[in-house]
Amino acid sequence: MSGRPEHQAPPEIFYGEDEARKYTRNTRMMEIQLVMSERAVELLCLPENQPCHIIDLGCGSGLSGETLTEQGHVWTGVDISSAMLGVAKEREVEGDLLLGDLGQGLPFRAGAFDGAISISALQWLCNADQKSHNPAKRLYIFFSSLYSCLNRGSRAVFQFYPENSSQVELITSQAMKAGFTGGLVVDYPNSTKAKKFFLCLMTGGQQPLPAALGVDSREDAPNCVAFSQKRDRMKQLRAGKAPKKSRDWILEKKERRRRQGKETREDSKFTGRKRQSHVW
Repeated sequence: MSGRPEHQAPPEIFYGEDEARKYTRNTRMMEIQLVMSERAVELLCLPENQPCHIIDLGCGSGLSGETLTEQGHVWTGVDISSAMLGVAKEREVEGDLLLGDLGQGLPFRAGAFDGAISISALQWLCNADQKSHNPAKRLYIFFSSLYSCLNRGSRAVFQFYPENSSQVELITSQAMKAGFTGGLVVDYPNSTKAKKFFLCLMTGGQQPLPAALGVDSREDAPNCVAFSQKRDRMKQLRAGKAPKKSRDWILEKKERRRRQGKETREDSKFTGRKRQSHVW
């Protein structure tokens, strides 16, 4: 059997309770997700110092959404796995969460979002997990509904793992048919480990594609510097905040949730206190 997760079971089954927790607790996976999420947000080319409303497609347990929160954006996440969304709720992520199948379309009003990101989810739509599933049709329904709920001039960026060139052609053709322009940005194309595929879609007519990282050491230097500087700025931004999981960090997060009208546990003397580990 193929090692690709999408060949083993439909996503709502593959990402059951055990897999959802394993996926979220794997520190290497979390670091990869963070880097890919930051790159995806960079490729959105959002206006500086302006909070935007972003939709996270296949949001999982909210790891990519946390990148959006840290950069000051509001987000809504959609995922087909109830187990993944359950973990996201346990982690008290700040985005609104919706259980849904992307292949059936998005139920949002026109122009609801300023951009969209998706990390490691798009390739799942290329599978026919049920007899009634037609991948081309499902992709078209998805991209059409996405195009509708994005503001004109905004972008959608998908990091994904294409199985082959035919899959890339299937995805891009349905996106263009739905009204998008854009194309594929491949970072570090000559590296086996670092190579990453980003489908950058635009709603405001034909625009130049962002430059890929790692294409040529001379040509790519400005992009690498710009991305590194942005990462450094984010680290400095985080440095001015309370350390993650500290009492102050937790209290700030709970206060933000209250302002958003979300159900939040009461503060107590135990809030943020490290629990003693038990060995049985």
